[in-house]
Amino acid sequence: MDIPAPHSLMALFGAPLHPGPVAPGDGVTDGAASQGENGFTLAGLKLTNSPMATRSKSAPPVAAPVPTKGVRVRPVPAVTRSIAILRLLGEHKQPLTLKTVAQELDLVPSTCLHILRVLVSEDLVTLDPATKRYALGTGMISLARSVLESGGFTQLVHPVLDRLAAQFGVTAMGVEITARQTVMVLALSRSSQPFRVHTDVGSQFETLVSATGRLIAAYSGEAWPALKEKFARVVWDKAPTYTAWKKEVELTRSRGWSLDRDNFMAGITVVAVPVFATGGRLVHTLVVVGLSSQMGAAVVQQLAQVMQREAADLSRLVGGAG
Repeated sequence: MDIPAPHSLMALFGAPLHPGPVAPGDGVTDGAASQGENGFTLAGLKLTNSPMATRSKSAPPVAAPVPTKGVRVRPVPAVTRSIAILRLLGEHKQPLTLKTVAQELDLVPSTCLHILRVLVSEDLVTLDPATKRYALGTGMISLARSVLESGGFTQLVHPVLDRLAAQFGVTAMGVEITARQTVMVLALSRSSQPFRVHTDVGSQFETLVSATGRLIAAYSGEAWPALKEKFARVVWDKAPTYTAWKKEVELTRSRGWSLDRDNFMAGITVVAVPVFATGGRLVHTLVVVGLSSQMGAAVVQQLAQVMQREAADLSRLVGGAG
């Protein structure tokens, strides 16, 4: 069973901006939204030909980014809107019109047009002159390649993922916890098994979802009331109760690894271990995903021990306390 995942760039969350009129001469046309493949989409994973309904949501309105604790971030609307436009275009398989982009993000159409023109001039966005539709440009590829080839965790984790995938017949991922506390897949290795789980580099997931979400909750230092509010917003296939999830987070903190069995997606087991940076900050995780039918308790225990040893070595290499 192959479970492909599309690249997912999440739009920014927050209060909408007030729409306004289009500047004279800025013609706006819109087309029907295209339908995706039949299947069930859940936080970056897609189960093809599933009878379940799609749970993906349209892009939320633009808002200023959430500042990191202790760091003052001054709002820069032009930057925030530019990023939101890039994320929105990344979420859609088909190019979008100016009207669609402005409506999705609650932007003034004339402002949206000026931002798009700048992005086009920098090759980050392309414009089809015939259809007046916008899509991500090749400049995004250059930026992404620079990130993936810049060394550090991404290069260090590849041989680790290959070993895990080969030894246990699983999909292994190197994950980054972003400044916004979303979860981004930076590297992966797939097994040669005929039945396997599949996702893509660049897939992005909600803050507290699955096994990495339990790690974030365990090591973030956030109070339980705040975590409870975030937990209530997570989309699960088979949601645990908050009480059960809280106990699992506490267990995660005591044993140093986390487990999600059939919650994130029915039939799927996810194991994650933390990779710490300087000062003991949780910045990356090692994640292994496999079919629950192939990952019994004994296998999971052995896998977690191997992953912890690998993560300890990675933590030392990236500057963590080990």
